[in-house]
Amino acid sequence: MSGQIDGLLEFMLGYAPNISDLNFSVGRAPLVEVNGELKEVPIKGLSRLSPYQTEQIALHLMHNDKLLIRKLLKHGSADLSYSIPGKTRFRVNIFSQRGTYSIVLRVIPNGVPTVEEMGLPSVINKIADERNGIVLLTGPTGSGKSTTLAAIINRINMNKAYHIVTIEDPIEYLHRHKKSTINQRELGADVPSFALALRAALRQAPKVILVGEMRDLETTEIALEAAETGHLVLSTLHTIDASKTIDRIIGIFPKDEEQQIRTRFGQTFKWIVSQRLVPKPDGSGRLAICEVLKSTQRTREYVIKGESEKEGRSLLDAMNDGALDGMSTFDMELEKLWRDGVLDQETALSYATNAPNLALKMSGIAASSAEGRGVAAAGTGGAKSEEPPQDGKKRLGAFSNIPPLEEKPKAAPKLEEADPFGKVDVKDLME
Repeated sequence: MSGQIDGLLEFMLGYAPNISDLNFSVGRAPLVEVNGELKEVPIKGLSRLSPYQTEQIALHLMHNDKLLIRKLLKHGSADLSYSIPGKTRFRVNIFSQRGTYSIVLRVIPNGVPTVEEMGLPSVINKIADERNGIVLLTGPTGSGKSTTLAAIINRINMNKAYHIVTIEDPIEYLHRHKKSTINQRELGADVPSFALALRAALRQAPKVILVGEMRDLETTEIALEAAETGHLVLSTLHTIDASKTIDRIIGIFPKDEEQQIRTRFGQTFKWIVSQRLVPKPDGSGRLAICEVLKSTQRTREYVIKGESEKEGRSLLDAMNDGALDGMSTFDMELEKLWRDGVLDQETALSYATNAPNLALKMSGIAASSAEGRGVAAAGTGGAKSEEPPQDGKKRLGAFSNIPPLEEKPKAAPKLEEADPFGKVDVKDLME
């Protein structure tokens, strides 16, 4: 059975280039996610997965580990990592729904990509030069936060002789010791919680600590303490932009501690980078768009005192004015990509933070472009305005270099028609 399931996973990975996720749900054929959309993989005998089939796949992925099975039965979901030796690795979530089990496997690329390969702003490389403080990578699930963090850790590993401790749920990218020494701890296998692992890390003499996610008050409090005592702390949050990230951090703590936390966080944060993946108009891939907030005297003041329209304190304004410091907003990046012909207007507006405001800017640009196409633009000394590039290749990186889905899948593997994985009940393993 083990060989059958690994063969199934390998076949699904070969259905199309650069698949991001595999999905198994009862009543559906196996699915793969390509460019943000699910596609059915036609496989003989698996046109509609049965509860027993998804259960057996889940048991195989968990290696029949009773601790993981108990966690699944008690909490309704379990996170783990799985690998096909010599082939690929996955981040796996198994969860119950309506009395059955569903499974999502996130494909972890082999090797750690660089910031340049991902098409991200080069200013993100500067994060690796920080000596202390907090750096947060934010964005929705699947936006590439973990990959960006891995790229930063890899850069530190290549250039600094540090001790690095990572605390992950589960471990995704495997880092080899280079100039630095890296110890990677996995929730469940090595330690029961982020908070306990983070508190222990303070006694393990690291220079850099990566926390997979700042989920609760205790973890956030210890992370602040670590940053205040000279460590560089990297972590993630599921927030959509820099302002919401700060609101989330402040909101974790009791209301009567708000000013104290604002002061502590304002003095310790170094960078907040938010990511979104935006589809290319031709459907051939996705672009990684970043909003970057850097710690400066102005932004620290806005964090500590809070944003205020009345007093003219806005982090968005600070980022718009902070281009020389490497700062940018989503709307600034979307406007640039639209100017360069990489994105169409509809896509840019649909992913904008302030779509009406971006639309006004675009309409002004469009009007002047239409009137002055091929004619000297105002203030340019008679230079002709340039047509936007038509190949759409500016700032495209590993996130977007995804060829179109193949029209015809490869031949399906020969699996048995009915319940090829047997009729074993997960509860039998609890005895």
